[in-house]
Amino acid sequence: MKKLIRGLDEFRKTYVTTHQELLEQLSHGQKPRVLFITCSDSRVAPNLITNTDVGELFVIRNAGNIVPPFGAANGGEGGTIEYAITALGIEQIIVCGHSHCGAMKGLLKLNKLQADMPLVYDWLQHAESTRRLVLENYPHQSGEELIETLVAENVLIQIENLKTYPMVRAKLHQGKLHIYGWIYEIETGEVLAYDAKTHTYLPPKTELVDEDDSDDTRYCNLESELTSENLKRVRARLEALLTITPHSPGAAQLAMRSLKELFEEASEFGMATSELRDYHSLFAESIQMWARKVYTRVE
Repeated sequence: MKKLIRGLDEFRKTYVTTHQELLEQLSHGQKPRVLFITCSDSRVAPNLITNTDVGELFVIRNAGNIVPPFGAANGGEGGTIEYAITALGIEQIIVCGHSHCGAMKGLLKLNKLQADMPLVYDWLQHAESTRRLVLENYPHQSGEELIETLVAENVLIQIENLKTYPMVRAKLHQGKLHIYGWIYEIETGEVLAYDAKTHTYLPPKTELVDEDDSDDTRYCNLESELTSENLKRVRARLEALLTITPHSPGAAQLAMRSLKELFEEASEFGMATSELRDYHSLFAESIQMWARKVYTRVE
């Protein structure tokens, strides 16, 4: 307690005196930009990890960074989520798990917890989906490897639980809310972010776009979105072309020309070499069939 009291004094002498204007602004209301849902673990410090100041993060903390599904509990999580989105207008949510999580370790010994810590047992029931998913799908894992998998899968399951809240689903549908999954590695200080495209956790890049981003950044983001949409259209046309069986030499020649143009567009829009190679393999039989049809006409 003495250390805490000395810390209060140091806080007033150093931080308060140098951030008087910020604290004055915050006294009139808060405008946090991110809802940060994480574990109560004392080794996880949201503002320290993200290098953010007072008033920038709206934080929910509990054992296991758990979000009970809508209507499943009468705790403060649901009300806090509702307030963050509806009253504060928050448009970005981060669910952040961490390495060596005690709550995840507790999931593996629920029977013992029921006897020793019944309230903890009741709380961790909200993560039963995590426990069952991991034990049934990763039967050969054990020790720290199993805990790491529990941590990673739990973040994703809690994000799914978030989506059961009506206000969350509504904002997601409107494109006015973005949810991110993070894992904080205590021993290295590194943060990994879930990447839906690769279904893995990777070092985060620019996931959160600030309102005051430069015009160049906005242009790059827009250009990236357009490129992504173009690639989607190219993929759809390639899939459609795969189903075609030309019934004449002319139709076969047209199909071959279309395929050539689609491959050129795919390269232009930045399709990965590996994906292009896969499409070449998929069309191998079709190309041979079309070529035979064209060759027949020439003969």
